[in-house]
Amino acid sequence: MSAGIGKVTSDVWVGSEAGTALKGFSQGVIAKAAEGEVSATYAWFMESVVSNNATIFSYVVVYGEILVGIGLIVGCLTGIAAFFGGLMNFSFLLAGTVSTNPIMFIIAVLLVMGWKVAGWYGIDRWLLFYLGTPWKVTNKPQIK
Repeated sequence: MSAGIGKVTSDVWVGSEAGTALKGFSQGVIAKAAEGEVSATYAWFMESVVSNNATIFSYVVVYGEILVGIGLIVGCLTGIAAFFGGLMNFSFLLAGTVSTNPIMFIIAVLLVMGWKVAGWYGIDRWLLFYLGTPWKVTNKPQIK
């Protein structure tokens, strides 16, 4: 969440120059692909899809990071937030940045797998009763 909040105040992410930072990231991926460090398929995706729509993807990244962070912190739609957090993290792995990304990806996968239990301590405890869950189909509980 803090990464997204930091990007909200940056012009190269959501300001007058939105998309500039993402284009720079894309160019780095393309350069690594030329050296054989990154998959050519991922480099093609970054060049053909992300770079051509950098402004849109820039907003998606910034507000996606914030929403994933809020979802995980308060336990609201934990599995969905963990899935999208893992998806963003996997993008960094495909781009050739390692750091703590493999560990974070494993944590995201475990949260998705443990959503039923992970939701017990957050907003999901009450929210999932009303939304329904894929693992149990029941009638909505009556509040008394």
